Amino acid sequence: MRAAPTFTTDSRGIMTTATSTTTSTAPETVDATTVIDWARRPDDVTIIDVRTPAEFETVHIPGSYNVPVTLLGEHADQFAARLDRKVVLVCQSGARASQARQRLAGVGAQNLHILEGGVPAYAAAGGEVIRGRSRWAMDRQVRLTAGSLVLASILASLKVPAARFAAGGIGAGLTFAALTDSCAMSKVLGLLPYNKGPADRTVHEVLGELPAQRFAA
Repeated sequence: MRAAPTFTTDSRGIMTTATSTTTSTAPETVDATTVIDWARRPDDVTIIDVRTPAEFETVHIPGSYNVPVTLLGEHADQFAARLDRKVVLVCQSGARASQARQRLAGVGAQNLHILEGGVPAYAAAGGEVIRGRSRWAMDRQVRLTAGSLVLASILASLKVPAARFAAGGIGAGLTFAALTDSCAMSKVLGLLPYNKGPADRTVHEVLGELPAQRFAA
């Protein structure tokens, strides 16, 4: 917030000053081209990838830090205290990054941005990415699993009518996930061996990887 002086003249012709307040806000979402430009100055920006370790291992932006959204959500205040520069939150599509931004903003973090379109958009815009073992992104796995369960329950209902309620339950679960910006199915899928990446790290290990504060208290 910034105070800007304005000048007025009263009835006696005497000039007086008044202060009007203007508010400047950083954009919440930024496009991939902008983030590519920011990444050229790593001392000014911290890129945080909130996907699972397995997704991060599959493909990630060089210099980014992997802080899974579940871990960040549980320790948002500790992470917010370490972020003293421009922050770009990254995931696969933007949904988990948005959730992470809400958690960090809720404990006072500022200058937070979401990479529009996630890592795929960054790579498509010509940004450098590091690729490892190929895996489906979690968002895609959720869509496949939910769609397959709905289709199977509808087909099963041709012989067992009660099976149609399973499709309804899945629909209700997806609706709840959208309203609460959470996804129980992704947490379950994350436990599968297919999605196991590097060993889970403690919050202190992840915090230790973040860049040192430039303005220590």
